[in-house]
Amino acid sequence: MSFDQSILTILILLPIVGGVFALLASDKMSRPVALIFAIATFALSLPLYTGFDLNHSGLFNAAAASAQFELKLPWIEAFNITYHVGVDGISMPLIILTSFISILVILAGWRVIEYKTKQYMAAFLIMEGIMIGVFSALDAVLFYLFWEAMLIPMFLIIGVWGGPRRVYATIKFFLYTFLGSVFMLVALIYLYNQMPEGKESFSILGFYHLDLTLTQQSWIFFAFLAAFAVKVPMWPVHTWLPDAHVEAPTGGSVILAAIMLKIGGYGFLRFSLPITPWASFDWSWLIILMSLVAIAYIGFIALAQKDMKKLIAYSSIAHMGFVTLGLFSVFAIMQYNLEHTTAANPIDVLATTKLVVEGGIVQMISHGFISAALFLCVGVLYDRMHSRDITDYGGVANTMPVFAAFFVLFAMANAGLPGTSGFVGEFMIIIGVIKANFWFAFIAASTLILGAAYTLWMIKRVVFGEVGNDNVKALHDIGAREFIILASLALTVLFFGLWPDTLTSVMHTSVNDLMTHVHSKVADHLVK
Repeated sequence: MSFDQSILTILILLPIVGGVFALLASDKMSRPVALIFAIATFALSLPLYTGFDLNHSGLFNAAAASAQFELKLPWIEAFNITYHVGVDGISMPLIILTSFISILVILAGWRVIEYKTKQYMAAFLIMEGIMIGVFSALDAVLFYLFWEAMLIPMFLIIGVWGGPRRVYATIKFFLYTFLGSVFMLVALIYLYNQMPEGKESFSILGFYHLDLTLTQQSWIFFAFLAAFAVKVPMWPVHTWLPDAHVEAPTGGSVILAAIMLKIGGYGFLRFSLPITPWASFDWSWLIILMSLVAIAYIGFIALAQKDMKKLIAYSSIAHMGFVTLGLFSVFAIMQYNLEHTTAANPIDVLATTKLVVEGGIVQMISHGFISAALFLCVGVLYDRMHSRDITDYGGVANTMPVFAAFFVLFAMANAGLPGTSGFVGEFMIIIGVIKANFWFAFIAASTLILGAAYTLWMIKRVVFGEVGNDNVKALHDIGAREFIILASLALTVLFFGLWPDTLTSVMHTSVNDLMTHVHSKVADHLVK
């Protein structure tokens, strides 16, 4: 077995083994142990990028579908279930994001977590390995196993180290996500039974080429929607997220916003679009409607928040609405082209749909960095004043100027400031969507105004002005550890904002293959 074949397995197992070592260590030693394993995992994830073949054919070619860094081993042979892992240009950046954010989470809890420290560090390391497994899995049973296993460490993180209403938030989080996942399991079992007789398997790549009727696809589409919409979370199944964020410790909020929400968007890309393209076409209006409501309505809700964490949580829902809008607007673009076949300047459907899908993926990754940074900034303030209420602050820039500079940068990135990563994905989606429907793009673009409104409202009251009270006057600026955390995120946000091609270049072939696959399936449906 070569290193290329084993690297994903190592990335899955290394943090899990690190979690075991952290549990075996003392509370004091669990911190450096966790940090060493987190850094090692990130370092080992970098060859996924440096060794990535930009011209690899991808997962959707019926004759020669294959992943990169692929490993396939028999597992449960009675049902032809395999240990099958691999990546493409969609999943690889998300794995590196996971390993990078995990280092920051370990550092963020270095001093503030004093209760059951080793269990805290172990929970995050184990969850890191599980999340990498979700992004790597190419067997549906393996994917579902990792998908459900994520609930356990996050359940413990919120339930043990959370705030006063942590039990309520934990149960709500568990019930929402678990119940949605049950429908996905039923859909996966149904797909297994639709495989050719004698060749039944849970291969995700095999599911892509099943000949399903529109009725079959519609039922499967809604089963997937129940699981992925909750995880994103989409309106109206978003209500668990603000409670989970408010009650979770800072590290829990960072992982929730930066990684776990992205798994819902990844599910749409890996399952809904390629497996149920006809149903996705027919029901895309519903997803677009839900996305636009999330972008506009949830933005107004964020304006009314007084708790900084809750404001950022609602902001996350609005920004993830941009992701789902980008992913499903491909069908609005296709529909427009069908209705305007005689137009003087028809849309280049493949190029435009690639643009919006890549914009959605860029938005997922960018939001991972920005939301992590904002929650970490709130954590810095909370560690000093034990309050997240905006009215308890004022004039923080006078006592914490370095911190204030970081906070303002991340807030502006969250509002979509050009030159930051927060602008790139949203711009790509708006440019693509406006070609198919001006009003979709207009409503989506309102998030740039609403985002600036609620973000700047928070910054004005927390950071600027005169010192609000004696507690703010007594604040001390960030130390070396906090500076390293925030500086690394600031550099990342600026780097991908100024040179987004370093990110989009790895997606081109995979997204092109996905869109070609979807277009051909939808074209067949329309012909029929």
